[in-house]
Amino acid sequence: MAIIESTSLATRPNRKRHFSSPGALRATGKKQFYRHLLLIAMASVMFYPLAWMLGASFRDDSQIANAGLWPGDAFTLAGYQLGWEGVGGTPFWRFMINSLLISGLSVAANLIACSITAYAFARINFKFKKAWFGVMLGTLMLPHHVILIPQYIMFREFDWINTYLPFIVPKILATDAFFIFLLVQFFRAIPRELDEAARIDGLGHVGIFYRVILPLSKPALATTAIFTFIYSWNDFFTPLIYLTDTDLYTVPLALRSFIDATSYSAFGALFGMSIISLLPVLGIFIAFQRLLVEGIATSGMKG
Repeated sequence: MAIIESTSLATRPNRKRHFSSPGALRATGKKQFYRHLLLIAMASVMFYPLAWMLGASFRDDSQIANAGLWPGDAFTLAGYQLGWEGVGGTPFWRFMINSLLISGLSVAANLIACSITAYAFARINFKFKKAWFGVMLGTLMLPHHVILIPQYIMFREFDWINTYLPFIVPKILATDAFFIFLLVQFFRAIPRELDEAARIDGLGHVGIFYRVILPLSKPALATTAIFTFIYSWNDFFTPLIYLTDTDLYTVPLALRSFIDATSYSAFGALFGMSIISLLPVLGIFIAFQRLLVEGIATSGMKG
C-alpha cells in the first residue's frame, strides 16, 4: 500500500510548476509594456500625416504650412465648401459617383472572371495546364509600362478613349494574375472529397463551382473584392491616360485638378476632399476586415 501511495505521489504532476514567480511576471509585464509603448510610438508617427491632413482641411490656405494638428483660430469650413463645388463646373459628388461606378464594375468583373479562371487551374485537368499557369504567373513580373503603349494604341483603334471600357474590359478577361493566384491557392485547400460527393449527386463542374467552391471561398472572394476596390478607387495613372472629359473624371484626377502650378492652388479644398475620398475605402476595410485577414491567412498557409 505504501509503495502504491509513493508511486502515485511520484507520478502526480507538480502544480507549482505551472505558476511563474512574481519576479518573472514583473519582467514579462515590463517587456509587454515597452513593446506596446514602441508600437504606439510607431503608430503615432504613421498616423501623423493623416491627422495633419485632417487638421489642414479645416485651416485657411494662408495657414496651410502650419505643422500643428489643430487649426486653432484659422478654423474654417471654406475648404470643404469650395471642394464640394468641384472643378470646371462639375461638382465633386459626380467624381465620387464615377469612381464608385468604375470600382463597382471592376470588383464584379474580377470576382466573376478570376474565380472561374482559378477554378479551372485548381480543379480541372487540361493540356499544358502547368505551362499556362506558369505563363499566368509570369505576367505578375511584367512591368505595366511595357504594355502601356500597345494597349493604348489598341484601345484607340477600338474608339474606347474617353470611356470607361479600358478600365472594365481587361478585368472581364481575367488579366489580374495576382487575384487568380490567390483564389487558386484557396481553392486547392478545399478537400476534393466534396467534389466527389457533389458528382455522386449529379453535379458537373458548373454545379460544383457555384454550390460547393464559391460558398466555401467567401474570405478569398472578399479579399479579392476589397483589394480590387481599393486599387480601382486610388488608380490615378490609368484615368490620366484615357479620360479627357472633366465630367468623366475620377476622384484622383479631380484631386489633382485642385493643384495648379501656374495659378492659385486650393490646398484647403484638396485636403478636405481627400478626407472625404478616404471614407469609402476606410468603411469597406473596417466592415470586411475579418474576412480580409482570414482570406490572406488561409490563402497563404494552405495550398
